[in-house]
Amino acid sequence: MKIVLASNNKGKLREFNKLLAPLNVEVHPQGEFNIPAAEEPYGTFLENCLAKARHAARLTGLAAIADDSGICVNALGGAPGVHSARFAGEPGDDKKNNTLLVQKLQGASDRGAHYTCVLVAVRSADDPEPIIAEGRWYGEVIDTPRGEGGFGYDPHFLLPELGKTAAELTAEEKNAISHRGLAMVKLIDEMKKRWVL
Repeated sequence: MKIVLASNNKGKLREFNKLLAPLNVEVHPQGEFNIPAAEEPYGTFLENCLAKARHAARLTGLAAIADDSGICVNALGGAPGVHSARFAGEPGDDKKNNTLLVQKLQGASDRGAHYTCVLVAVRSADDPEPIIAEGRWYGEVIDTPRGEGGFGYDPHFLLPELGKTAAELTAEEKNAISHRGLAMVKLIDEMKKRWVL
């Protein structure tokens, strides 16, 4: 089965391909079909995710999976949240985003944060029963980055129980416990039941 991923993020594409490999599903980024990014005007991960999935399915005629995810920081009232990728203004500038996050947390005693991931899968643009899955991954924000793996805020996202940042985990370790990995397990389970994969 061929599915379009409503994203051109290379990190996400790698993770999706690894996680969906057992289902014999081919995941292709929307850029392969010259699809422009969907508008994300909403204040929730779910609404933006559903809009992205329907947009990609409508323009390709294929089933689509969309992801909307971000880091929610306690001391910032849940920000950057849905604005995580463009927190510092430039979409996808991880270095600037991380620098701004660390600056905003100077003097904050509560460094608690969690990644949230919402996944939506639709068989078509008008699918009346989108599959929706959500995962959360709890940790805390540290000032000094550690690790070379992952992407986004991973070098600053410490997992106290492991003593490592998300960027210090192998891809396999990350996929087993991350927000996206947890959401993907739920999504795959529902796809198997509903789509008979």
